[in-house]
Amino acid sequence: MRTVAVALLVATLPGSGTWRPLPAAPIAPNAALTSVWTGKEMLVFGRQERRAQDGAVLERTNVAAAYNPATHTWRRLPSPGPTGSFLGYSAAWTGREMLVWGQGTREAFDPRTNRWRRLPNSRLLSIHDGFGLVAWTGRELIGWGGGCCGDAFSDGVAYDPAANRWRAVARSPLAGSQHPVGAWTGRELVVFVGGVDPDGHPWPARLARAAAYDPGTNTWRRIAAAPADLGAGNAVWDGREVLAGRFAFDPATNRWRQLPVADTNRAAAVWTRTRLIFWMRGLAYDPHTNRWSHISPAPLPQRRESTAVWTGRALIVWNGSAGAALTP
Repeated sequence: MRTVAVALLVATLPGSGTWRPLPAAPIAPNAALTSVWTGKEMLVFGRQERRAQDGAVLERTNVAAAYNPATHTWRRLPSPGPTGSFLGYSAAWTGREMLVWGQGTREAFDPRTNRWRRLPNSRLLSIHDGFGLVAWTGRELIGWGGGCCGDAFSDGVAYDPAANRWRAVARSPLAGSQHPVGAWTGRELVVFVGGVDPDGHPWPARLARAAAYDPGTNTWRRIAAAPADLGAGNAVWDGREVLAGRFAFDPATNRWRQLPVADTNRAAAVWTRTRLIFWMRGLAYDPHTNRWSHISPAPLPQRRESTAVWTGRALIVWNGSAGAALTP
């Protein structure tokens, strides 16, 4: 994996904006990359894997760094805790800490003290540690679903940093999913899953394909299933609808609508508070006008496994497999 970093400065007019390269980072993770924006810095976390010629992993090390766009500089963060398995990591910003969660890795980093702390163990994490969909609610980190190697989970847990403890999420009506799609709306975690299990067999009809979870009451409600497969991309909340791939879902009306046609399938999206940017596709969607516009093309090949954040002014894209083909 080749480490490349660029920033897109997005102006208010469609099609405008300029790309510029970022300085070289002090780390070069080649697996499990994730990031958050703190309001001042982009914190990146990943795993550096050293492999033999036959591809076998000889050593795994967690690494982290911070990029400050105001000073255009990086700083290496203290060494994080133990590495996990071959699975990925998820991260969330609480307003005070970056929470990093994955199998074998549960860490919190405070930029003010420049220190890591280990999240507590819990019997709730004994079966599977690390989830497919992770969201920050403003109070808790909620993880739901996930799985690997033939398993697809339909349970979840939540972590409260203030209390420093985990709790079980109520049993859902959903079918299991290794790669659930969803978003936090400010009130509920909306979750969508596919119609088949990891072996390709249809899930029983009694299991829901979409549901919304209210952490205040610890209850689920069934909602309308997606009109088509949403793929393995991500979803965002725009203040009124959940935007997921080629569709938008309104929790208030329990209805879906199809977005104007655009080539965005399986492309990662970043929400800027006004537009949804698919930087690899060179497209931006404005839900207010229901229109797509083109953005300045990135000065680097399309890639996979990169990470990106929106700073309020710029889109920062970092790392990834350069020249990797996108799956249409």
